[in-house]
Amino acid sequence: MEHYSFETPIGPLTVSGDSQGVQSVVFSEEQDITSEDTVPVTLKDAVVQLQEYFSGQRTAFNLKLNPEGTAFQKKVWQELQSISFGKTCSYQEIANKLGDPKVIRAAASANGKNPIAIIIPCHRVIGSDGSLTGYAGGLHRKKWLLELESPVTQTSLF
Repeated sequence: MEHYSFETPIGPLTVSGDSQGVQSVVFSEEQDITSEDTVPVTLKDAVVQLQEYFSGQRTAFNLKLNPEGTAFQKKVWQELQSISFGKTCSYQEIANKLGDPKVIRAAASANGKNPIAIIIPCHRVIGSDGSLTGYAGGLHRKKWLLELESPVTQTSLF
């Protein structure tokens, strides 16, 4: 498996994967940034598409993904990918879409174990009351990502 770390507007991001696909995209608090000219060939598309996303030029990803997880986790992660750019969904809605409203806690747990941040958009899942809830990358990043995707742009009044 190969890895590549780069700086984003909300901190360092590390992409990992191989010829089978992207296995993880995780935020890091460390400043271990790889130089631009060393992007592994197997990760080049993922890095380019993530950079386009952060610059506001991309709203959907077209990548081969290969996350490791249980069958249920993979089912939840597949459902997360159906949440459109600029939209949000509650944990309860995810459980309902999985066919069983009682699996809300299991769905929330699977959401929290999502190894491929941003591309599998777990940041788009919020509380039923509209509140921001936990995010492995930190709530400040979740808020930033949701604002990036918001169809409403804020302008300064002054």
